[in-house]
Amino acid sequence: MTATQRRGRKIMMTPGELDAFLTEQRTCRVATVSADGAPHVSTLWFAWDGASLWLYSVVRSRRWTDLRRDPRAAIVVDTGEEYGELRGAELSGRVEFVGEIPRTGELCAELDVPETLFARKNFGLDEMPHDGRHAWLRLTPEKVVSWDFRKLRTLR
Repeated sequence: MTATQRRGRKIMMTPGELDAFLTEQRTCRVATVSADGAPHVSTLWFAWDGASLWLYSVVRSRRWTDLRRDPRAAIVVDTGEEYGELRGAELSGRVEFVGEIPRTGELCAELDVPETLFARKNFGLDEMPHDGRHAWLRLTPEKVVSWDFRKLRTLR
């Protein structure tokens, strides 16, 4: 179950707004914790299936190593240039590793939807290209905090 946002309710996105936002955005920042406790943030493309954020990560990366040791992550998706345009969401929880590592394209029904979404959104293709260097992470958020500063105009 996803935790309920307590602060900033006036500018939080509705479930429909959040779903549309995560569906249209392309880039996120993934925060992990290294073995020595230091934070690490990296940028990735993602796909949103309406319930989970799917990340296609290089398996020989610091991010992957961090998440194998400690699957907790915080992920931020945001957009906007001017203060009154800022919108975003922070999704946090534990990632799950899905499919073979690295991904070579073996049949995996659980990956049919995310791979189709990801390939169309990021490559303009109907099928996911596999390079033998990446694999899938799924974050089904335990907590979501969102903001849409465009709503500030209507609060005055």
